[in-house]
Amino acid sequence: MKTNLITPPKLKWILAFIIVVLGGCTNYSGSETKVALLKKVDPRPTVFGTNESEDMETLKKVRKEVMAIEPVYDVAIVKGKKDTVVAYKVKHMHRFRMKQIEKEINEKLEKKFPKEDFIISSDYKIFLDVIELINDENDPKHSDKEAEKKLNEIIELKKELT
Repeated sequence: MKTNLITPPKLKWILAFIIVVLGGCTNYSGSETKVALLKKVDPRPTVFGTNESEDMETLKKVRKEVMAIEPVYDVAIVKGKKDTVVAYKVKHMHRFRMKQIEKEINEKLEKKFPKEDFIISSDYKIFLDVIELINDENDPKHSDKEAEKKLNEIIELKKELT
């Protein structure tokens, strides 16, 4: 009489399948960060430092200037003590002109805001890092010192990419 038991090789496959399914059900806290690549996030400009209200007005103007350039559809801006990081996304059909668009943005911002030091990037990794930094600002555990450190890491990443 033959019994219909699950053999050890079949059991291994069943356990592996269950582990994969349960692994796919993990809860990721940065839901807005994940979605940032796929759709327009439209984050508000963020300032870390002392004179936030004055800088915020400048950042709103910077955002307006960058959004005025036609193929740009999303901008994330973070200002630290020294530098301002401007990360943007371009419509897909205009991606072949990335260098030209970046140059245009840089010239426009340097002309209108000569006192500011801008780090401009269209890189998705940098855009996601800036979005994550903006989201972390809402966390009460996150200090300005940590934010400045993360901002410096983003700037270093941009320098490595160029």
